[in-house]
Amino acid sequence: MWTSFFHGIQFLFVDVLFVPMDWFAKLELTNWWVANLLNWIFIIICTVAFVYWLKQLRIFAANNEDDQDTTAHSFLK
Repeated sequence: MWTSFFHGIQFLFVDVLFVPMDWFAKLELTNWWVANLLNWIFIIICTVAFVYWLKQLRIFAANNEDDQDTTAHSFLK
């Protein structure tokens, strides 16, 4: 009973869920840039989010709305 359960898990991950990763591994041998396209997309999204966050920090700092006091939270008092 337990062996069929673990073989089912193996089938799910190896033969179903990791098929795109196998395709990327084979693609990397021919074109590195296309194989890492997903990584580049995540890097671009994170960079855009970081720049947006820094712009918002500057806006709050310019309006003196940010609290620089070390006791800004009640648990720090």
